[in-house]
Amino acid sequence: MGSLAWAVALSILSAASYAGAAVAQERLAEHRNRGVRRWAVALLLTGGGVGLHVLALNFGTVAVVQALGTLTLLFALPISALRYRVRISIPAWIDAALTVLGLSLIMSLSVESSAPALLTETSGRYVAFLTLAVVGVLTTVAAIAHSARWRAVLLAAAAGVAFGIASVLSKALLASFTEHGAGSVSMFITGMVVVLSTGGYLLGQLSYKGAGLATPLATVSVSNPLVAAVAGVVLFDESFRFGAAGQVVVALAAIVMTLGVIGLARRTTVPPEAFEDESLDLPVGERPQEVSDHG
Repeated sequence: MGSLAWAVALSILSAASYAGAAVAQERLAEHRNRGVRRWAVALLLTGGGVGLHVLALNFGTVAVVQALGTLTLLFALPISALRYRVRISIPAWIDAALTVLGLSLIMSLSVESSAPALLTETSGRYVAFLTLAVVGVLTTVAAIAHSARWRAVLLAAAAGVAFGIASVLSKALLASFTEHGAGSVSMFITGMVVVLSTGGYLLGQLSYKGAGLATPLATVSVSNPLVAAVAGVVLFDESFRFGAAGQVVVALAAIVMTLGVIGLARRTTVPPEAFEDESLDLPVGERPQEVSDHG
């Protein structure tokens, strides 16, 4: 089983775990973040997703592993359909197809750098402090936002940035351990991975409050791989086949995948209080949905 196959398999399992965690987080938010069992389920599924994701990073490029993370929405779609007892609509299947098409193109053109994904202590500090600054700005703006929708978007974007850079730093730690042993692993970078992962989880949880699952999940699913892929290219010299032409195709594939991801997120969940019982037989994406937005 080759490196890419391992990366794909582990990423798929990670995405499934994250999908379950997203639904658990939404339920937790619905109950005002109360309940030890709900917290335990959400944390357990998130932890499983994180562990599998980190292992996948050891076998594939950041761009491929992060792109595969969008499969979370493909898993969340049937979970949502079962939860709300609805049929999956044709538009939802089209969104799923767009996501898979874009993902497939990115995977087929991605090339692992010949050099190990090492990161110096100084570079790690710059990346970590820049990330904390960006997350801090997004969180501050979210705190003063009057719109529930924009607050959810900003908090989810902050979570996506935190998760994306945490993945990049995790790959650097794995490369350092593999190449030079445990003694070469940076305690600072290790600490930042923990801080960013924990912060991303908490910000993600806050983003679900008053906004359901759709808006936050779409924002995280787009911002996370985008930030990580750019960082992977800049820091680890990750590239794509066919030079400039390949980069153009990857950019177009990313746009196609993003459209699919946004569409999937919109059709993934319908809060139970947003519709009457007589609408239960409508397909996902065709049922009435309230949006909490006071802006």
